[in-house]
Amino acid sequence: MPATQAVTDTLARPLRDLRISLTDRCNFRCTYCMPRHLFGSEHLFLPRKELLNFDEIERLARLAAGLGVTKLRLTGGEPLLRRDLEVLVARLAAIDGIDDICLTSNGSLLTAERARDLKAAGINRVTLSLDAIDDDVFKAINDVGFPASKVLTAIDNAKAAGLGPVKVNCVLQRGVNEHQILPMVDHFRHSDVVLRFIEFMDVGTSNGWRMDDVITAREIVDTIRTRHPISRLPATAPGETANRWTFDDGAGEIGIIASVSQPFCGGCTRARLSAIGELYTCLFGVHGRDIRGPMRAGASDAELSDLLAGIWHVRDDRYSEIRGEQTANRRGKDADGKVEMSYIGG
Repeated sequence: MPATQAVTDTLARPLRDLRISLTDRCNFRCTYCMPRHLFGSEHLFLPRKELLNFDEIERLARLAAGLGVTKLRLTGGEPLLRRDLEVLVARLAAIDGIDDICLTSNGSLLTAERARDLKAAGINRVTLSLDAIDDDVFKAINDVGFPASKVLTAIDNAKAAGLGPVKVNCVLQRGVNEHQILPMVDHFRHSDVVLRFIEFMDVGTSNGWRMDDVITAREIVDTIRTRHPISRLPATAPGETANRWTFDDGAGEIGIIASVSQPFCGGCTRARLSAIGELYTCLFGVHGRDIRGPMRAGASDAELSDLLAGIWHVRDDRYSEIRGEQTANRRGKDADGKVEMSYIGG
């Protein structure tokens, strides 16, 4: 397949978004992502030589752009742990066809200077994680004692640098932080920040996921409406992950990512590249396809482009749409080896 031809999968979904994990390391130990009992001091992270280097990342992003990718999202682990990140961003921003580069981060390392440098290098927008506005609740979730107030400072740094609109992701778990819905909403009203609530997802096998722990989109909306009238907004682009809602009084926008209760597989245009160069075509994937091996063995651009296109062309993933019959009642006993979120990003 020529590199200039857009590629589609078996369900006619085009490849438009590439999410690139820059590292498997993170300085948080969030209970739903990298729980300390599994990612403790003895956990062995990937050695640097196994990570894709900047030349390799740039090359694959350029080839992906030739297949129709227009948007890159840099993730981790925690992507700001990757040294000289701004150098990579500048190289990615120069790729013909890439018109949007986003960063997903926990915000712990996003100083005012770093935010300005990332903006200058070519980052367009950032999404920061904040699972509670209450310090004690947030510290318990991230399990490293990091206060919510410092993430709020990172949000201000991003806004001041022009990395917006800033989005804030809040993963909700029953019995953990559902009582934070209204305090989070109240804090971000009138702030020009888009708060997004995310249903607790069964990514990987280490977070103890149970359907009973999911706060559904309907519950989230009902909770917000006890204090603030909100109305549904239309999607801004095909394949958009979040349902958009607006405060009826004009105080801003809220997003709800409901991949458990309201799957959106039919519009998914995202591929994910792990830090060691495995391509996953679904967030809930079990096996990735090795791209680094052929690349380091001397594969040409044409060969790599054909490899990428071939992987996407046979894609038939729609895990969230079939989750109900396959996993809703398994109560966290999955043993299918799904890739961890810390390995390929969200």
